[in-house]
Amino acid sequence: MTETNLNQKAKPRLSAARFLPPLLAALLVALLAYGLMRPSPDARLGSVLLDKPAPEFSLTSLDEETVSLASMKGKPVVVNFWASWCVPCRQEAPLLRELDSRTGNDMVLLGILFQDTDKAARNFIQEFNLKYPTLRDPKLATAIDYGVAGVPETFFIDAQGIIRHVDKGGLTRERLNEGLKKVGVPEL
Repeated sequence: MTETNLNQKAKPRLSAARFLPPLLAALLVALLAYGLMRPSPDARLGSVLLDKPAPEFSLTSLDEETVSLASMKGKPVVVNFWASWCVPCRQEAPLLRELDSRTGNDMVLLGILFQDTDKAARNFIQEFNLKYPTLRDPKLATAIDYGVAGVPETFFIDAQGIIRHVDKGGLTRERLNEGLKKVGVPEL
């Protein structure tokens, strides 16, 4: 063998496998940076149910009464999906209690449990002194029909049964009033 052949054998070959881990790491960092830096979507947008008839449901309340959306026709309805373990749900509970106390017969406020137990829900209701009906959705069929992926999520349904506003995330007074205005209910 000549000296040239020895030098060629001594040089390590550059292979794609050697560059793959750093390349994948750089790609992952770039994707993470994009996800963190892109503007977040508005919490009130994105439901395919907007301006469509609200999916019907008939559920049992924690007080063992059957409540159906069909029986609410003619009145605006606010449907709030919540859970006792949900921090934003805890933050919006006093606002929903205030809404319930000020609406009288002008509208209906319903809570629907999302992946929660009756006991935990009852404790939550007692802690926040909530009076409006809370309904069980044990198989999550109603949550699925409404496209609920997490809680809280609130649907504002007009007197004709059409969803006019959807709010994802904990309600603020401003966001609650925005939904109420869209279904013809006076602001808080």
